[in-house]
Amino acid sequence: MMSASLRQSVMLGLASLVMLTPAWAQEAATTGGDAGDLNGKAQQTLQSAQDTATAAAAAIDQNAQAQEIAGGVLAPIYQLAEAFSFPAFHWVAFCIMTVGVVSFALQLTLGKLVVLTRGGFSLSEILSDAVGLIVSLVGLVLTTQAATQNSTFTQSSFSVLSSAGVGVVLGLIFYLWGQRIELQATKGRRVERVEERAAEVRT
Repeated sequence: MMSASLRQSVMLGLASLVMLTPAWAQEAATTGGDAGDLNGKAQQTLQSAQDTATAAAAAIDQNAQAQEIAGGVLAPIYQLAEAFSFPAFHWVAFCIMTVGVVSFALQLTLGKLVVLTRGGFSLSEILSDAVGLIVSLVGLVLTTQAATQNSTFTQSSFSVLSSAGVGVVLGLIFYLWGQRIELQATKGRRVERVEERAAEVRT
């Protein structure tokens, strides 16, 4: 049989649980309500920002001075595009963009793995390589689109394959060159850290 003291302890525990359960439920409801309020306020703020941006864009599009400035910015670019709308230019541009895609992609993957094995890590270099890769990819897409619309570059299989092949080879060379520079920088930073620690020990 359960002793009187044990029965009293169990009853006291059950009573405490019954008393605390409404408090827990109320706290959870309050927390959920606060989260819902924050979510609603965030959505309202985002919608307000979108409406403001849309109204500002519409006002700028209807502004004559803004249209004149935009035309002045685009005019020289259009002139250059018309002057360079021949297959040889698109061959060179496609090759350069391929170089960037290959070199930055390898630098972000294999290059960073090699640096990590040497005990180095640089967030700024990772971001720089990522930006370079994105720019190269966008440039490759735009170059292909422009070549398709304005020249016969994409209609020649030899032109496309030769440009891509030269770009891949040069991309590998630039990757190896960039990796060597990054490893030298990693070694230099490691030496600087050792010298700083030695200076701290001497002081």
